[in-house]
Amino acid sequence: MLTVFELTRRSMRQNVKHYYLYFFALIFSMSLYFVFTSLQHDQAVQNMTHPSVDFSAGFQIAGVILIVIVGIFTVSANGIFLRRRSREIGLYQLIGLSKGWVARYLMIENILLGLGALLAAIICGALISRLFVLILLNLLGLEGIVDISFSVPAAFKTSMVYLLIIVITSIQMMLKVYRSTLLNLFQADKRPDLTKPPKAVASAIFALLGLALIGYGYELSGHINEQLFLNALLVLGSIVAGTYLLFRVTIRWCFYRFRKRKDGHLGLTNSLSMAPLMHHMKANANSLTLITMLSAMAITLISMAYAFYYSVEQETRRDLPYDFMFENEPQEALSFKMKLEKEGIDVNHHVVQAVLTMGSILDPNDEFHKVEESLLWLPAEQLKQTGADLNVPPDGEAILYNAGASLAGDLDEQSKRYPTEIELEQHGQTVMYTLRTLMERNIMNLNAPGRQLLVSEATMDKIAEQMAGTPGYKVIRFDTYQVPDKEELAIASSIYAKHVSDERLTYDFYAQYKEVLQMTGLLIFIAAFLGLVFLISTGSILYFKQMTEAEQEKQSFKTLRQLGFDVDMIMKGIIRKQAIVFLLPLSIGMLHSIFAIKAASFMIRSDTTFPASIAMAIYTVIYFVFALFTIGYYRNIVKNAMS
Repeated sequence: MLTVFELTRRSMRQNVKHYYLYFFALIFSMSLYFVFTSLQHDQAVQNMTHPSVDFSAGFQIAGVILIVIVGIFTVSANGIFLRRRSREIGLYQLIGLSKGWVARYLMIENILLGLGALLAAIICGALISRLFVLILLNLLGLEGIVDISFSVPAAFKTSMVYLLIIVITSIQMMLKVYRSTLLNLFQADKRPDLTKPPKAVASAIFALLGLALIGYGYELSGHINEQLFLNALLVLGSIVAGTYLLFRVTIRWCFYRFRKRKDGHLGLTNSLSMAPLMHHMKANANSLTLITMLSAMAITLISMAYAFYYSVEQETRRDLPYDFMFENEPQEALSFKMKLEKEGIDVNHHVVQAVLTMGSILDPNDEFHKVEESLLWLPAEQLKQTGADLNVPPDGEAILYNAGASLAGDLDEQSKRYPTEIELEQHGQTVMYTLRTLMERNIMNLNAPGRQLLVSEATMDKIAEQMAGTPGYKVIRFDTYQVPDKEELAIASSIYAKHVSDERLTYDFYAQYKEVLQMTGLLIFIAAFLGLVFLISTGSILYFKQMTEAEQEKQSFKTLRQLGFDVDMIMKGIIRKQAIVFLLPLSIGMLHSIFAIKAASFMIRSDTTFPASIAMAIYTVIYFVFALFTIGYYRNIVKNAMS
């Protein structure tokens, strides 16, 4: 007579063979959690990064997200497995075993499999930690050799996460055993009866409502930055609800209309593709909605991180057109130049004389809106001598340069404010100048005071003459430096840091570039691997659900084989079904991500088309691999249907 442990051991061997993708996804996810936790506690890597980069917090947040992903994946997969094993659970009870015995058997199996996966995850995590560190250092633009030792705190935290997962899945198993009747267990894999058509009016209303909710979310995403928190919640809620209705009602209703148009004569290929989808679409609405939303989140996360990382140099140059700048510090500027020459660093040095005044930029759309602020008048002729790419405005006209214009609001809405007028108050009189347009970049470094206005030198001289002696008036000398050889920027930056006062907010291009590069490098490192976990988890859930459906359809395949249909003929319908199953959540998720990226694009000034295309292409390829696994599993079922 088999003991509970012998039965558990035999069941484990069978489960590992059938659910290898589940264990791979679980081991990979928890190995990644172990690596993230190890890096969180690694002082050697943290000491190499810029002080402003919150290294530890980044990995801590990533670890929490990873736990949520693994939790959702494990509960979803375990639910599929329990449903598939319902008949087995029912048989144990039918031969006289108590529910307590069955629950204990399932829990022992779950604990042993969990411990095996935990051990494999920690070993794999320890082995690949160095590889992950090398990838991270490369993304951060850092050089150095970091010794990786086994992290006991990381192993402890990973064990605690696994303990939590085992507790949750064990509760899930106990509920399955104690709440299910024998009849429910033996009918768990029975298809729903679709002899009754969906109610035409109700289905049409809910189908249109689902599309309307998605459309509303898409439309609102274009204005998400106006009331960020509220609009973000509305967008998320409407798209999730709309996607759920799309899978539960709209698509199923479309399949039903297609079958009705065919008068029920679908043919072999459609019977093997659309008919199973009609049977399962309502039951699978929750999981397909979850997969679609996770796919959209993953693609958006990876695309935005990729866009941030690869636009760092361009974005930094928008803010800091000059490598180094001194403001009204001619002695420090001269000393800095002499030290650069002493180090053999070639540098282009130019002096720009500017004027700072108080004034108001009028809003033609709101005549009562008038805010007095500091205005920095910069002469175009002098800036052109520094190598700046710009045109000299006509006398009496100015151009506003603001690298953060898109971050302050919708750039298209702001552009409607121009041309407008600049109002200056000088000794009781009002002087007006024309502000022609807005350019989304700076013409002087970010730390220059006031709003940056480009004017002709003659206009600046006239303003200086008119505004001299008024409150806020100031003549400013900017010493600008450009280092042609980018290899020498690091040395020049270290010299510059010794010449600037800690009391004043100063920037240099190289230091700012390295700081932002490390922040975005950390972001893309976390986003890429979290996105990969998202992808493997969602792909695995789809694969497991198709495995279950393949087992349910085994008798149908046997009947078709007995009627004379060969494997290739049957597989045509199955391949079409898998194309729909994998393409539906993927394509809808991609569509969601396109609008999500568009909504978040106000945070980044560069084009996100290329990084989004790369992320979607990678996602599609890996989904295609899961589809091939599923088709291979179906082919084996069909081949062995006669045995």
